This record gives sequence, structure tokens and C-alpha cells, in this order.
Amino acid sequence: MKKWMALTAAAMLLGASLGQPAHAAPASEADAKEAGAPEQRRAAYGQLSLMTGLDWEQIAALDQYERTLRKARPKARPKLGSWAGLYASPEQWSGATNPDPSDRNPDSIRFFGGIGRDGDGDGKADPSSDIDLLYAQASAVARFGGTADDFSIGVWEFYHNQRAVQRVNQFTLLYRTFGRLDLDGSAFPVPVGTDYSYRSTWGTARGWGGHRTHEGTDIFAGHGLPVRSTCYGVIENMGWNAYGGWRIGIRDLDNRYHYYAHLSGFDKSLRCGMTVEPGRTLGWVGSSGYGKPGTSGKFPPHLHYGIYRDRGMIEWAFDPYPLLRQWEKAEAKAKKARRGR
Repeated sequence: MKKWMALTAAAMLLGASLGQPAHAAPASEADAKEAGAPEQRRAAYGQLSLMTGLDWEQIAALDQYERTLRKARPKARPKLGSWAGLYASPEQWSGATNPDPSDRNPDSIRFFGGIGRDGDGDGKADPSSDIDLLYAQASAVARFGGTADDFSIGVWEFYHNQRAVQRVNQFTLLYRTFGRLDLDGSAFPVPVGTDYSYRSTWGTARGWGGHRTHEGTDIFAGHGLPVRSTCYGVIENMGWNAYGGWRIGIRDLDNRYHYYAHLSGFDKSLRCGMTVEPGRTLGWVGSSGYGKPGTSGKFPPHLHYGIYRDRGMIEWAFDPYPLLRQWEKAEAKAKKARRGR
């Protein structure tokens, strides 16, 4: 009884913190957009933390992972609420053996093994409610316990996918490190205004190591020019790759993998699992690769920059050139504005 009263109070507080009754959905597109603003999402994650025992960063990471899956597969994972990421089929929500796939009764849904839960206190487990969606996912994961290992087990049981466990833990680390949701900043991978050149080289043929196409953009520059993180992210890979030489890979909150290859070396303070921010020096332009560890000089110094999106089970590359142009222009504009002050 005490637990039920605590959950009810938290649900009422959650509705109040979002500036609307606990049972009300946003009344317009403008309201829906506002409800999805970082400060509103942060408030929701904080209150759901009280209801589930998970940290707000863990709930935010679960929600963000679902957002990235929807972005990668929008037709297969349509939006259910206004802004929450979770997608659940009617069978998942109401229970595979439930004779009523549109059931909204939390008790019968629980009886039939569905994940649907009432998080906003209106007596219904409604998949169009952002809070019900968040609470359903968070409570499913939280039932395995409160330690870091318990959380990983809960994520595994929810997705049965080790990639998902890794991504959610990476996102959690980013939120804990920086303490906020708005981690969308970017930087060009080499200092803007220095001597470099690049053009779109996506899909061009490559001969070393067998027939393959180029999955990235080459930025030609002098040996030793700093190579910088383009994003807030977690270092996922560092070391030697036969094709890429000394390379580093970073995972961002949009579930994109940023690949920097042919470096002459790394910043010695960096380690796998560390977080980085836009503009952080990762290493320096070189000509390493196309051979055993230490091979260098088989081509002019340049940075190979690639970017890949995770679709849940596989990753696919896409052309980074438009993003590079966008980041370069934004940084040049910001530098010009600073000089004009």
C-alpha cells in the first residue's frame, strides 16, 4: 500500500512538473514540442527515477537509445507518443496472449505478460502517453535490481542484444559525465583556418586489401596537424587497423560511430571508455596503415573520416561530406563572430 501511494504521489508530481494534469496529453503540436524540450524531458526522467529506482541518466539513456532506433528505422518503429522514444507493438504492450490487443487496463496487461504500465496515474496503460511509455521501459529494466550489473542485465533482458547493452551504458556515461541532455555540439575534425583540403570521395574504388569502395571522406593536411573529436562521445576503439593504421572510433548520442584513420599517433591521455567533447584533440594527421602495425608512408598524409549509423543489429556507413561542410561553415562563422567582438 505504501509503495502504491508513493507511486501515485510521484505520478501526480510528474504531471505537475510538466505543467499539465497527470492524465493530460499535450493539447497541440506546440505543446508536444515543448514537452519534448530538454528541460521537460529532464524533469520527466527525474521523477521517473523516484518511481523506479533507476538513475535519471539511465532512464534518459534508455529513451535516447529508442530515439536512435526510430531515427534509423522510422517505418518499422513509428512514434507512439509525442516525444518518448519507446516503440512497442500491440502484442508487446498488451501481452502476446491477451485476447484484446488494445487493452489499456494495467492489471490485465500485467496478467498477460505485457510491458504496458500506468506511469501518469490516470488508471490506464496508454502507449500514446509519453510517461506511460517511459515508465513501462524503465520498470521492466529496473526489476532486475539497482547495481550497474543489474542494470546491464535488465537492458539485455529487454532487448536480447549485446549492442543495446553497450549503447545504453555508453549513453548513461555521457549523461553522467556532462550532467545534461543537450549534447548536440559539433566541431570540424581538423582546426578550421589551417592548411587542409578535401572533397567528396564517397564510393570511390580502393585497391589495397581487395576490391572495396571508400566509406568516408579524406582530408589532406600536413603531417602532425591535430585531429579533433567532432562530437560528444565515448571512445569505443583505439589502436591499429590493417586498413586504417592508427585509428580511433567514437560513439555519439545519436548512435553514430565516428571513425578517424591513418593517424600518426594518439593523445596519450586517451583510453577506451573515456568521454570526449567536440574539439578535443584525439591525435594527429599521419599516413599510417595498409600493412602490419607501424606501417607508414604508403600514401600522402591525410585523415580518413567515416561515419556509421547503428540500426540495432547492424551498422551502415553514410557519406560524411555534407556534415563536414556544415561543421566547417558553422565553425568558420563562429570564429568570424568572435573576431568581430
